[in-house]
Amino acid sequence: MTTQEFISQNLDADIRDLALRHAGRTDIDLPFALDQIAGRQKARKKLPTWAANDAIIFPPALAMEQCSSEQTAAYKARVARRLIAELPVLPALPNNPTTLIDLTGGFGVDFSFMAPLFGRAVYIERQARLRDVSRHNMAALGISQAETLCGDSAQIIASVEHCTMIYADPARRDAQGGRTFAISDCTPDMVAMKETLLDKADFTMIKLSPMLDWRKAAADMGPHVGEIHIISAGNECKELLLVMSRKYDGTEKIYCVNDSQTFSFTPSQFSLPPQPSQSSQFYQPSRFSPPAYLYEPNASLMKAGCFGLIAREYGVSQISHDSHLFTSPVEVPAFPGRGFRIRAVTTMNKRELKTALAGISRANVSVRNFPMAADALRRKLKLKDGGDAYIFGTTDGGGRHVLYICEKCNKQV
Repeated sequence: MTTQEFISQNLDADIRDLALRHAGRTDIDLPFALDQIAGRQKARKKLPTWAANDAIIFPPALAMEQCSSEQTAAYKARVARRLIAELPVLPALPNNPTTLIDLTGGFGVDFSFMAPLFGRAVYIERQARLRDVSRHNMAALGISQAETLCGDSAQIIASVEHCTMIYADPARRDAQGGRTFAISDCTPDMVAMKETLLDKADFTMIKLSPMLDWRKAAADMGPHVGEIHIISAGNECKELLLVMSRKYDGTEKIYCVNDSQTFSFTPSQFSLPPQPSQSSQFYQPSRFSPPAYLYEPNASLMKAGCFGLIAREYGVSQISHDSHLFTSPVEVPAFPGRGFRIRAVTTMNKRELKTALAGISRANVSVRNFPMAADALRRKLKLKDGGDAYIFGTTDGGGRHVLYICEKCNKQV
C-alpha cells in the first residue's frame, strides 16, 4: 500500500486511533499521512475550497491551527481590492504593475486569496518545509503570479525598492512555544519595522490576535494606522486587522465585521452620547409591561465597545451601562447581532420565577453583568440545556438582578 492509498482509505478515520493502530509501519510515511488526514478533516469546515482540491498538501497541525479560515481570508482580499482601487491612476502598462509581498507566508491561505489581485505576488517563509508546501499548493490552485521564497523577511524587505502592499501575520508564539500577545513580542516585530513598512509599501496590512486591545494596537503602530478591522465569524472574534499607510493622517475608521454584518465608525462618532431618549435613563424592566425585543450585539461590536453609538444608531436602549444588552419596543431587523422577542422579565424572586418559567424545561442560558455563571444559573433554575427558549441573566440600571426570557426573532441578521 502506498502512502497516498492509505490517506485515501482513511479520510474519515479517527487520527488518534490511526496513530495507535499503525505505529511502527515502515511501508508508508505515517507522520505525513496523519497530517494529510487531519488537515483535510479540519479543512472541510475551515477551508472548504482547499479540502475539495485533491492536489492540496496540508501542513502539520500547528500551521493548520494558525492559518486563516477561507471566510476571513476572503474578507482580507476584499479589503485589499478596495485599497488597490483607491490608489492613484497607474500608468498604462501591458501587465498589472501591482505587487504584493507577504512577510509571513505560513500555510499561504491569506496569500492565496490576495495574490490573484496583483500582477506579482511574493511569499516569504522562514521554514523551508512550509515554503515547499505552499509552492506546491499555489501551483495546484493555479496562482501563476506567486513567487515563493525562504528566508528572513526583514532582510528581504530591506532590499525591496517599493511595492503596492505588504501583508504580515506575525507569529504569536515565543521560542519556547508560549503564546505572546503584545505586538512587539511577535515575530517579526511589527513595531520595530513600522517605518520600513511605511516606506516600502503604499499599504501595509497586519493581522493580529483578537485578544489585543484594538486601541492600544493602533497606538503602538503609530498615527499612520488608517483602518482597524475587528473580524468575527459565526459570532466568534477571530482576528484584528490593521491597515497602515503614509497617506493616513491619524484618523482611523473602525470596521466591525461578523459574517455578512458590517458596522463602521470613526473615533469621533465613538465618543458621541446616545440620543437623549436613550441616555436620560437606562431601561427599568417590569414583569407587567416588558419591552418587546432584546438585542445582543455581535462579537465584533462587543470587542469594539461602541455601545453608546449602537444605542444612537439603532434607537435601542441599554439595559444598564455594563450589561451590553439592548431593548426596543419595536423590532429592529438591521441590528448587527442577535434579536429576540421577550416573553417575560423576572427578578430572582421564587414566586416570580415560577410564573415566568412555566412550561419551560430547557433553555439556552447566558449571562452578562450577572453574579452567577451561565451553567450555575441554569442549574439553579433546574433547566436542561437547549430548546427554543433563551434566558439572559443581567443587572438592570437600578442594580436589580433580572432574567429576560426570550425566543429568537424569525429574522436573524
